[in-house]
Amino acid sequence: MNSLIEMGKAAKAASRQLAILTTTEKNEALNAIADALTAQANKVLAQNVLDIADGRSRGLSEAILDRLLLTDGRIHSLAADIRHVATLPDPVGEELDSRVLPNGIKLSRRRIPIGVLGVIYEARPNVTIDIASLSLKTGNAVILRGGSETLRSNLALVDVIQAALAKVNLPAAAVQYIDNPDRALVAELLRLDKYVDMIIPRGGAGLHKLCREQSSIPVVTGGIGICHIYVDASADLDRAVDIVENAKVQRPSVCNALDTVLVNTAVAADFLPPMAARLAQSNVELRADAGCLQILGDVAIPAGAEDFDQEWLALILSLKIVADVDEAIAHIHAHSTEHSDSILTNNLAHATQFVNEVNSAAVYVNASTRFTDGGQFGLGAEVAVSTQKLHARGPMGLTELTTYKWIGLGNGQIRA
Repeated sequence: MNSLIEMGKAAKAASRQLAILTTTEKNEALNAIADALTAQANKVLAQNVLDIADGRSRGLSEAILDRLLLTDGRIHSLAADIRHVATLPDPVGEELDSRVLPNGIKLSRRRIPIGVLGVIYEARPNVTIDIASLSLKTGNAVILRGGSETLRSNLALVDVIQAALAKVNLPAAAVQYIDNPDRALVAELLRLDKYVDMIIPRGGAGLHKLCREQSSIPVVTGGIGICHIYVDASADLDRAVDIVENAKVQRPSVCNALDTVLVNTAVAADFLPPMAARLAQSNVELRADAGCLQILGDVAIPAGAEDFDQEWLALILSLKIVADVDEAIAHIHAHSTEHSDSILTNNLAHATQFVNEVNSAAVYVNASTRFTDGGQFGLGAEVAVSTQKLHARGPMGLTELTTYKWIGLGNGQIRA
């Protein structure tokens, strides 16, 4: 592996070349990568088989192994995702606003690439493709550092990407990968501020804390979701069961999966038993407060002191009875990571209050939290889901990977 300083220098040089590419040239590169990925699927899959075998021998859960797994179908789906990104509007060069100042200077703001991204992530190798394609579309170079559990798969994917870039005469350094799993290199990357312009962590709370505390580079944090659904007294209870099941079961190991259900006391006895019966079909473990336990009995187990502060990423669900929408909102304020929260209600005033007072990156009315996703939002893919409040919030697609510069067009003005 080249030193991180050498990688940073190469990435910075590549970013300057990428920044002046036309949309056509960027799309040509993306389609070349998609073609290469399908043509070399067997090479990537062979490396993924080794990663899966290692993960199984290390005792990784089946849910985690599924996140690591690549199949021929998933490879072709990734290629289709890349081609889709190529079809999306290019935000680079967009003029945000313009005006003529009293002195005659025409002032405007224009979208430009951020420069060099450092992305630290865990588990899913599809993230390698998502980040590379969005970065290239927006003219950004990227230095990737994935988890050790998918090292072979990620290296194979980056080899495919770099070879495709070379075929269209773009620098391989546009997409680089730290191939040494030594964790000390993460700390080194976090201080590479001479070359890297933004750090994006995708992983657990520990990784985000590490990046916030040790980085000398701006960090976009997020992706940790303690997500709630509040079932209001006026909710359609049959539909509410469907929504809770979807939010919890459809893909439990991701950040927008449901962690806690809050139930209005007026409908708890009618809602909780059918919900529990439905979730039992998927072997969901229920951890309930005292009020819920009185209704559910031994179908649930008592919630522990910290259970309402857990992002489960598994088939586990916390349950709590609340008096009203105010108590539900108060609970969310106390325990939410401001990722995705939803109210199920037919009361417009309650829906409005919930939307206004719950300050999460995505707030829903009568819908599953599972929609917080770049693809679902029509952004193509995403590099992360940001839960912070500056620069970007929610799924980070193409626009969120740009910044802007001011351009002043004058005809000889000088400042008095």
